[in-house]
Amino acid sequence: MFGLMVRFTCKDEAAAEAFDDLVARTGEQIRANEPGTVIYTVHRVDGRPLERIFYELYRDEEAFQAHESQDYVRVFLDERERYLSKTEVDRLDFMSGKGADVEH
Repeated sequence: MFGLMVRFTCKDEAAAEAFDDLVARTGEQIRANEPGTVIYTVHRVDGRPLERIFYELYRDEEAFQAHESQDYVRVFLDERERYLSKTEVDRLDFMSGKGADVEH
């Protein structure tokens, strides 16, 4: 298993709305085309309307690389910067869990 937790902070309300639209379009493609992406969730942060948290879990590093190489992910990576004031990324080393049909 390989995972990421990413915190995005949008520039303002209009940027957050546009970012959410970009995320929705990208998410549709991820769900349809990435069997190695186990979990790809997006969350609003309660009390911080400009922040979004992504939790991403991939079958392995190879599945993550396949995700990153998709055209729609490249578009997301290029377009997102116009909406964001800050991005924080944590790479996660899976230890244990429930609900992701994972073996470790």
